[in-house]
Amino acid sequence: MCLLKLFLGTHWLTEIMKNLYHSQREDNGVSKVTLTSPLEFGDLSKFDELRNLPNKRLIPTHLNYEMIPVQFKTKKCKMIYVIRNPKDTAVSLYHYYKQNPNLPKIEKWSTFLEMFLKGEVVCGSWIDHVLSWEKSKTDENVLVLYYESLKEDLPKYVKEISTFLGINITEDQIKDISKKSSFSEMKEKAEKEKVNPNHTVCVLTSNKKLIFRKGTVGDWKNHFTSKQNARFDELFKEKINSSELARRVEYES
Repeated sequence: MCLLKLFLGTHWLTEIMKNLYHSQREDNGVSKVTLTSPLEFGDLSKFDELRNLPNKRLIPTHLNYEMIPVQFKTKKCKMIYVIRNPKDTAVSLYHYYKQNPNLPKIEKWSTFLEMFLKGEVVCGSWIDHVLSWEKSKTDENVLVLYYESLKEDLPKYVKEISTFLGINITEDQIKDISKKSSFSEMKEKAEKEKVNPNHTVCVLTSNKKLIFRKGTVGDWKNHFTSKQNARFDELFKEKINSSELARRVEYES
């Protein structure tokens, strides 16, 4: 069983992993992996359903580490946690709130930023979320990746993910998977395909059009005022410095 976990960028990682497993299709053309609905979606009977699936499972979630069911840890499921810098996370989440009818209506960026700083948004506080996963950083079954690094050198991390999952792929397959997993191709694909609501990677919507906006690094600079940036740094600095995972976050493109 594979569990993919990240704060923002879930669709991207899901696409990479699906393409990796699809490159290993069996002779009958059947994929060796099944994408399930998010871990936080549904009742407890869902775990029986997951156990009975014949293929490997990609199980998306936005839960923090403490909320991951203990059986996922004791059974040593592979978990991938992707961290995106908190400023770009805030901006991305702001636009997601504005477009998602299932979330409270937020008009002003300044209003949303205050909510984000207080952890009063879906998934809660960014830094607390990262700190919860800090406990797993030495676990060989947990791979921590950074959104900015993926953007900078996707082929390198496609290879790293494949090694982590025990999937053997060629250099040509790495190039092909990287191309298929690019933001532009994913956005174009999302515009065309119908989504099975049972196999969405987001609990709050099955509408992929709400997910793909820019996918860039450094867009926060187009939203933060100097005063907001200083306040953000003041509130986050101490906790970020106390976390090895958070300290490695990149803010610039």
